[in-house]
Parts: sequence; structure tokens; C-alpha cells
Amino acid sequence: MMLNAAANKLLRGKSIAAQVFSNGLADRLFSSSSSSRKLDGKVAVITGAASGIGEATAKEFVRNGAKVIIADIQDDLGRAVAAELGADAASYTHCDVTVEKDVAAAVDLAVARHGRLDVVYSNAGVIGAPAPASLAALDLDEYDRVMAVNARSMLACVKHAARVMAPRRAGCILCTASSAAVLGGVASPVYSMSKAAIVGMVRAVARQLARDGVRVNAISPHAIPTPMALGIIAETFPAATAEEVRRMVTREMQELEGTSLEVEDVARAAVFLASDEAKFVTGHNLVVDGGFTVGKDLLRNPPSST
Repeated sequence: MMLNAAANKLLRGKSIAAQVFSNGLADRLFSSSSSSRKLDGKVAVITGAASGIGEATAKEFVRNGAKVIIADIQDDLGRAVAAELGADAASYTHCDVTVEKDVAAAVDLAVARHGRLDVVYSNAGVIGAPAPASLAALDLDEYDRVMAVNARSMLACVKHAARVMAPRRAGCILCTASSAAVLGGVASPVYSMSKAAIVGMVRAVARQLARDGVRVNAISPHAIPTPMALGIIAETFPAATAEEVRRMVTREMQELEGTSLEVEDVARAAVFLASDEAKFVTGHNLVVDGGFTVGKDLLRNPPSST
């Protein structure tokens, strides 16, 4: 009798399992989140989205179900990216991030066009001039220019994103910093200072905006072979060929063997932070550097033991 009862229980269990699978519930229970559209229904403003990291992020956001406002000063490139993504998914607006009213207008455009704003990714930035041989030759006018684009504009984006998001008690703000904010000697003092300012600002405003349900995070990528990065390396090493310049960025400035950092890697990091999968992540600086800032060998070329 006990064996019969056990057998009947097992059969009932199999019947329930079969019904679950036949109703399609298995697909929902066991489907991978990586195959879902992580930003479905979300609306985003991305600055500097006409090229480089911003362009890759705009495409990755749309691929994951978001609608995006491409905000940039590169009008032809920005319109081309928006056209490629489709009128329903993307719009372009001219936005000089050093002009606060342009930033405010980009935010307002998202709300006017889509009725909401879920994500602002403050990504626009400049590398600036190569570091002078001596700090005594540092150009403070260049410092003011770089800080205006890289730091002040980020705070403007946070300000106007919060203006819309705080009343809704929801939203996500992202800011592009850099590995230069974490490790000295990666870039010029001016650029490094501008990016370190972003990380400090993110921590400060994340604390305040947490009370309004708004998350704020930074992304710190290492060297990527974007036109901007390749250009500054070529300017720093004028005798180098184009191939040598690219190798400096993709190999000599990297730590993780067998791969190299691409704009799509940063874009996917942004998708994660903007998604509900990161709903409890705020005030964080996500370093995307293949371990470059983790540490360095004491001796790059140790003497032979023989």
C-alpha cells in the first residue's frame, strides 16, 4: 500500500510538471534575463551620443527596448545615428553640455515626446590637451575648458534629471568618469582631476537623491580606441604610425590578456546600471578596465634567475 501511494504521488507530480510545461510556464520560469529586453518602456537622454561610447550606448539601449534622446553638438553624426535607430526609437537634439539651458531642453524634450524620463546618461566629455612636460607650463585656461565640459556639465545633467525624476520618486542617472579618476599617471593632471570630480559628485548626490528614489552611478572605462582617444595618443606620439597608435590603446595600455576594451562593453555596463537588475545599486563607480587599476607588478621585467 505504501509503495502504491508513493507511486501515485510521483505520477501526480509528473502530471503537474507536464501541465506547467504545456502551458508555457517553463519558458517564463527558466528564461535567461540576458535574453530579455532589460530597458523595455524606459526613456533615456544620452549626451555625447553621436559617436564613441555614447553612440554604442544609444544603440544598446534601443536594442534593450528603450527610447532615447541623442544629445550632442555633432549634428550630422547625431542625426545619422537617430535615423539608423528609427524615428520611433530615437530623436536627435543639439545640446552643448556646457550650456545649462541646452541640458534642460534635452530633458524637457524627452518628457514632451514620451511623457516620462527614466534615465539620464551624462557621457559627453573631452580629453583635453596632452600633459605638458612640466607642471609649470600647465595652461589654466585649458583646465577651465576641460572642467566645464567634463565636470560642470555632469552636475547640470544631474540637476535637470533630478528636477524631473525626484517628483516621480524614480529614475537613474549615469555619469562617465574614467580609470584616470582611480589611478594616477593614466592621463594628464587636468583630465584626471575632471574625472575624479565626477566620482566625488556621484557619491555626494547619490546620498541626497536616494531619499527621492533616484539612483546615481558612475562608469569608469579604461582606454578605448575611439577617435578621440586615438587622436590624443597620436598627438602625444607624433612619430607613431596609425597602427602603432591603435596598438598602444588596445594592447600596451591594457592588462587583461586575450581581449581588449570596446565601446560596447561600456554600453552594456550602462544597460545593467540603468536596468531594474541594478535597482539597489547607487553611489557606485563601476570600473570597466580589465583589472588595470587593481595593481601593478613591482618589476615589469624581472632579472633572470639564472
